[in-house]
Amino acid sequence: MMTEPDAELIESGRKLFAGDWQFFWASPSIETLPPMQGVEIAFAGRSNVGRSSLINALTNRNGLARTSHTPGRTQELIFFKGPGPLDARTPELRLVDTPGYGYASAPKTQIASWTKLIHNFLLGRASLARVYVLIDSRHGFKDADNEVLTTLDKAAVSYQIVLTKADQVKKAALEQTMATMASSLRKHPAAFPEMLVTSSRDGGGMAEMRAAIVKLLRERA
Repeated sequence: MMTEPDAELIESGRKLFAGDWQFFWASPSIETLPPMQGVEIAFAGRSNVGRSSLINALTNRNGLARTSHTPGRTQELIFFKGPGPLDARTPELRLVDTPGYGYASAPKTQIASWTKLIHNFLLGRASLARVYVLIDSRHGFKDADNEVLTTLDKAAVSYQIVLTKADQVKKAALEQTMATMASSLRKHPAAFPEMLVTSSRDGGGMAEMRAAIVKLLRERA
């Protein structure tokens, strides 16, 4: 499911995320989005799938993105930016944490508003190079995930599946889940063919994900 990146990409990924990453902007609505600049990648997923934890692990900053055991904590589009382009081949990168979709401990009208915000952002942002759709390794795809994948397919927005919490699943069960998901992904035209397997707790898959992001940035340069 994963191709081993070369040593140069691994090192470039390490350097890219070793810089000083900071909170940049918060948007509660499409009208309040920051001006488009450089390349953006967004992290989407069900409530409590581990979006904020993944961003913190990628950037080696424990408190950059707020984490919570309460689903629905992130209520806006949260933008982060690093110190600038890594090199001449790599445009400036911004990370976007989106509100979790699916269950959240909030009124249904508010959840519907967040969901609309996510979908509208994913559909209409020209600087958005890829969406990383996070899926809990213990559960695989849920109905709410499939709805988001269908939205991305219709908008022709490139996306890649990132399995989270892989340290909490036995190898055989993980492989079975990935095989089932791979079969489902063949029906989704905008899906990137390879899945990334990660664990924010033990750092598993972070070097590979950083390398994949560098490769993506160079393709967009």
